[in-house]
Amino acid sequence: MMIAVLGALAVGLSLGILGSGGSILTVPVLVFLLDQPEKVAIAGSLAIVGTIAATGAIPNALRHQVDWLSALWFGLPGMAGTLLGAWFAHFIPGAVQLLMFAAVMLVTAWRMCCGPPSSDERKALPKARVIAAGAGVGLLSGLVGIGGGFLIVPALVLLAGLPMRLAIGTSLVVIAMNSAVGFAKYLSVLEAASLAVDWDVIGTFALVGAAGSLLGNRIGARLPQQSLRKGFAVFLVLMVVVILYETLPRV
Repeated sequence: MMIAVLGALAVGLSLGILGSGGSILTVPVLVFLLDQPEKVAIAGSLAIVGTIAATGAIPNALRHQVDWLSALWFGLPGMAGTLLGAWFAHFIPGAVQLLMFAAVMLVTAWRMCCGPPSSDERKALPKARVIAAGAGVGLLSGLVGIGGGFLIVPALVLLAGLPMRLAIGTSLVVIAMNSAVGFAKYLSVLEAASLAVDWDVIGTFALVGAAGSLLGNRIGARLPQQSLRKGFAVFLVLMVVVILYETLPRV
């Protein structure tokens, strides 16, 4: 259980500092360190990351660092996309989902290295593109159990024209929305496969991760975001190598 505690702390810190990265850490920990089946880990990840994100969103909201209108424009289509993705998960083997997850991690690493645009490059784009991006992120959330913060933050900056700190706070709200819907749908996915989530692990991860998120929120305000993002990108690439090594022989 100590592994679960340390993993949960890392998830919370990542969400608190970067507004993303929670599920990128959660799914590998649940699969490779706690030996959970892929679909169980994906469902658990949605519950854990959603709870941690909701907790982390509270201090951001109190500091007025959440754009609620953008959260609705992005989050409501995302919830619909998450339901669709979770439904598709019925038909995809767990090992294939894990390979899709690795591909998403590579995209994450690339986005982390590129970073957000500078302030003079930000401008709000048509709402249709924000809605489409939200639905796309939601679809990925349902398919592979990601919260989607690594895609939501850049999208809110690029499409909605939000500054970085405001995008991070808004991202946490959207992650909580998508994750709640995805987890509810995944319960039926697991039931059809005669599987069930481990509530003890979810509770431990959510509790420790929520505390880590609040701590990460304080730390993130003092650290250079670009350096953190690049370091996290390197870590993700290493994780992809591990996932491919463990998963490819089973496909």
